[in-house]
Amino acid sequence: MSSQTNTQPGAIVIASGENLSGKEGYLAEIRSNSGVANAYLPDAITDYAFYLITDGGNVSGDNVTLRPLEASRNHRIVLKGACVPGDVLVLADPSTSADKGKLRKLPATTGTYRGLAIAEETGVDGQLVLVRPAPIGNVTVS
Repeated sequence: MSSQTNTQPGAIVIASGENLSGKEGYLAEIRSNSGVANAYLPDAITDYAFYLITDGGNVSGDNVTLRPLEASRNHRIVLKGACVPGDVLVLADPSTSADKGKLRKLPATTGTYRGLAIAEETGVDGQLVLVRPAPIGNVTVS
């Protein structure tokens, strides 16, 4: 008997916990909504936003498609600010609602950030920049 029954590789389809329409290329996380998995944009720079939105649905509650970040492949994710190849990328500041789910270069500002990816190309603000997922974990800048 296999211990891996009822599992699947690749993208998953779940309900959105908020309106994710137009958010393709942004990162999301999965949270419980009364015990049911729902997709949300991250609320903090240290959130576990390990999913790329590939279909954001139309309204809150719609089914959305999320692709897990996998180190075996690169992904295109919306960038806040600029980066060059080799930069460590972290979540953009979610206190600006338009930046929720975007990546940015690790800032020099004091704080704790979650390293999620490495830039594989030069990127500019708003670009779907090519990145390689890298589960670096928390990075403290002092």
